[in-house]
Amino acid sequence: MNRAGRSAGKPSNAKTVSSGASDAVTCALAGSCGIAFMAKASTPGRAKTRLVPPLTFDEAASLNTAFLQDVADNVLSAARHAEPAAGIAGYAAYGPSGSEDFFHRILPAAIGLIGAWQPNFGDCLWHTIGDILARGHSSAVVLNSDSPTLPTALLIETAAVLARPGDHAVLGPSNDGGYYLLGLKAAHRRMFEDIAWSTERVAEQTLERADEIGLDVHHLPVWYDVDDADGLRRLHDELCGEDLPRRPNAHAPRYAAQTAKLIRRLWRDRDFAGRSDPVMQIDEARA
Repeated sequence: MNRAGRSAGKPSNAKTVSSGASDAVTCALAGSCGIAFMAKASTPGRAKTRLVPPLTFDEAASLNTAFLQDVADNVLSAARHAEPAAGIAGYAAYGPSGSEDFFHRILPAAIGLIGAWQPNFGDCLWHTIGDILARGHSSAVVLNSDSPTLPTALLIETAAVLARPGDHAVLGPSNDGGYYLLGLKAAHRRMFEDIAWSTERVAEQTLERADEIGLDVHHLPVWYDVDDADGLRRLHDELCGEDLPRRPNAHAPRYAAQTAKLIRRLWRDRDFAGRSDPVMQIDEARA
């Protein structure tokens, strides 16, 4: 996450929407780790537009929906396999306002909804952290929705680290200089201030903020975002390779079923192949 902010605090105007089922889950897991993935409604022309081209706006919106469903499934899988003392509850921090029906329609009932539409990205993250902690969780995690193959083990590790005594953070850096995950035990406002969102300095500056407030940070392995043609090609290679489901390594890419189904359909489309190759060649020339 690298898109778009002193002491610990709690947002006062975070808007929350939850289904009855997700409320029950939240109550049952009070004191656990709440993990919220940042979720934007799949409106053509407004979702995953950095993937146009090679995708069309409609294809990019469909990919966004597949990502959201696979990330939700990943969080729920982590909840099922989490350590007893480090339970997990899942949320979608969604926007824009008024898109609740879309998320109720595409996501499992066990995923709670948190309204997170704010003027800048740092505020979205901070309000989401504060909302999760206000529900009674002992720690809160914001997660991107651009990494559908993120290993489930990293989410379980995050919850376990945050369950340890003391105030500390967890950071999962992205290969573009941003981060795919940030976990906190208090809503430290400073962690989201003076950050150059959408640049390669996001993770570096976030670590600087943690150092300023004396917050120890546990580092996860680097992962990648799917926000350009090169990321799309890597995603295709991961999901369409025959060996992926059989890999024993816990940190191997997770099989994202909904995304894989869509990627296969796109790659079978001769028109898409013709559209994608020139864009990927341009990206390679720029590298």
